[in-house]
Amino acid sequence: MKTYNLEENSIAKVSDEIEISSENLQVYYGNSHAIFDANLQFAKNQVTSLIGASGSGKSTYLRCLNRMNDKLARVDGKIMYKDTDINAKKVNVYEVRKQIGMVFQMPNPFAKSIKENILFGLQSNGIHDKNVLEERLESSLKEAALWDEVKDELSKSALALSGGQQQRLCIARSIAMRPEILLLDEPASALDPISTLKIEETVKALKKKYTIIIVTHSMAQATRISDYTAFFHLGHVVEYDKTTKLFNDPSMPATSDYLSGDFG
Repeated sequence: MKTYNLEENSIAKVSDEIEISSENLQVYYGNSHAIFDANLQFAKNQVTSLIGASGSGKSTYLRCLNRMNDKLARVDGKIMYKDTDINAKKVNVYEVRKQIGMVFQMPNPFAKSIKENILFGLQSNGIHDKNVLEERLESSLKEAALWDEVKDELSKSALALSGGQQQRLCIARSIAMRPEILLLDEPASALDPISTLKIEETVKALKKKYTIIIVTHSMAQATRISDYTAFFHLGHVVEYDKTTKLFNDPSMPATSDYLSGDFG
């Protein structure tokens, strides 16, 4: 197995407006050091892909950005959002997650109707105005490119939808809360090519309104949908740059080897 000097990296500064960033982020699972000194900036209304081999730390890092690791790991360092360190203990985690939504690898719709899936979070947060709920229902499903497929059967169980439809429903459910950031953890990995294409088209459309950070195992997918890309290896951010630069002219040997398949 090749070895690399992981103390060296190439981390580009974001030229666009920054939506969220991490500063010296460290993650520990017990005595296991999972993420080392992750310093990243994410551009507003852009798509950023996190790539790397299985176990490289990309999903662990993503989960830190809306405090999903709180009960699983120790997370040190800062996560800055709107001039607030949302990794601070005093921060209300539930308020953070209203602004930073997350969609997981496997579709996880509630065992409720399509409509109830979308409205559940809104109603749980005290939104009961019928006009507001109906507007959010329709607009969220439209943004997730699902409205035309389900508008005549909103009372249908979400579990009866196809896998790709379920994943787009989960995206719609998340954006119904009107977050500013959307985290996607390999959202198309369990889907067929046609459903994957629909997810990718949805992601590219959503960046007009949301800042999107996506973990993907597919380098081709990263090149198709992302503006920026970060390459992770053994818990280190090895390289981060605009996607075209990272894929066409990587600065670090580990990145070059990973992209060319001469890795491991």
